[in-house]
Amino acid sequence: MNRLIVVAGLVLAAWLAAPASAAATGPAPDTATPIRHLVVLMQSNHSFDNYFGTYPGADGIPADTCLAPRLDRPNAESCVRPFHLGNQPVPTLDHGLSTWKRQYDNGLMDGTVAAYLAIGLGTNSAMGYYDARDLPFYWAVARNYVLFDRFFSSARVGSRLNRFWWITGRSTPGGLETLPTHGYKQIPTIFDRLEAAGVSWKFYVQSYHKEVNYRSHIHGKYSGQTARVPLVDFPRFIHDSQLATHIVDLSQYYIDLARGRLPAVAFMASSQSSENPPGSVQVGQRLVRRLTTALVMNRVWRSSAFMWTYDGWGGWYDHVRPPKGYGFRVPALLMSPYAKRGQVNHTVLDYTSILRFIESNWHLQPLAMRDAHSPGLNSAFNFTARPRPARLVGATFISDVSGHRSSPVVIAIYLAAMAFAAGMVAWSWLTRVREEEVSGH
Repeated sequence: MNRLIVVAGLVLAAWLAAPASAAATGPAPDTATPIRHLVVLMQSNHSFDNYFGTYPGADGIPADTCLAPRLDRPNAESCVRPFHLGNQPVPTLDHGLSTWKRQYDNGLMDGTVAAYLAIGLGTNSAMGYYDARDLPFYWAVARNYVLFDRFFSSARVGSRLNRFWWITGRSTPGGLETLPTHGYKQIPTIFDRLEAAGVSWKFYVQSYHKEVNYRSHIHGKYSGQTARVPLVDFPRFIHDSQLATHIVDLSQYYIDLARGRLPAVAFMASSQSSENPPGSVQVGQRLVRRLTTALVMNRVWRSSAFMWTYDGWGGWYDHVRPPKGYGFRVPALLMSPYAKRGQVNHTVLDYTSILRFIESNWHLQPLAMRDAHSPGLNSAFNFTARPRPARLVGATFISDVSGHRSSPVVIAIYLAAMAFAAGMVAWSWLTRVREEEVSGH
């Protein structure tokens, strides 16, 4: 225990002394905007209406919504209205292509209840929604930064498909959700572009297992990691020792922040905190709060942006008809000192819009047609204004932690959060030390 306290103190001191820049191997290439660090997290399976359908100012659930259980026999008395889920347990909703088509109903968007009855699941859970009582941190971020209400999944269905779009700007070969026997070969990713340009990058993975990749998947040792982390399905990112060092456990994120080595572009994938139903939305919310708090308190915050979104709608109701070829809307939020304050952004976007921002900001060539024509994320920023000071965003408060005079409560919150982050780094370091001691190294 004393060792942990000493290490935590040393880490905290190192953090406070860490330089403002986060270049890992020399000067970073110039950027087109003041954003020099972009962090992007992918969570799982929620629609926009499921999380923000009642958010003020957003294109949320229409007041008169009531969906019939039988589309061929509409009956106002038996229709199902959206309802607050709260702490009610929810089943794992089917979100395959046939369910998607039934819910879409040729663009009428009225088949959510009927879709589940059609496959023998008489559940109305898909009409449920969460609000500020359940997602206080997410709603606080929306009030103070940017919430996107026209952000669609790139593919209609499939976590693997959508996460492939997320890093390549295109569909999988043949548009298949199944993983090829030999993985994905020469398809370029955004990380290939970054590597060639000398731009630092990492892929942080919650509970990362190096031995789990396309090869173990094919031989029956399946893990959701091969769907959540598309890079492990590319042979070059597994077998090239230099490229493989870029895929690390999520705990490394806190270490990199402490050492002033946050890469220019960081992608993240969670596992047990992914919010994937029936998993807890609160657990996922706590993870995002920890990740963003660590960044906000670090000196690199002044030149950073943190964005998170979801890899599909998960079977939940959403009322907005998607553009042709896209999936239903998913939640997406952006935090940055340059983000517009409290904006509900109505620009039509998808995962390739993130790629477009990276490409334009770091002067990279587009990967495919969709990202090349995407409007990107610039509509969410105000680069003509001074960066906003660092603020801790809480469930019920927004506190300025950058001023010369702070209240005891703000100071206590600030120190507690710093201690937590220092503890995370110390814990990770001690775990590695113990593993080395056990292995005899």
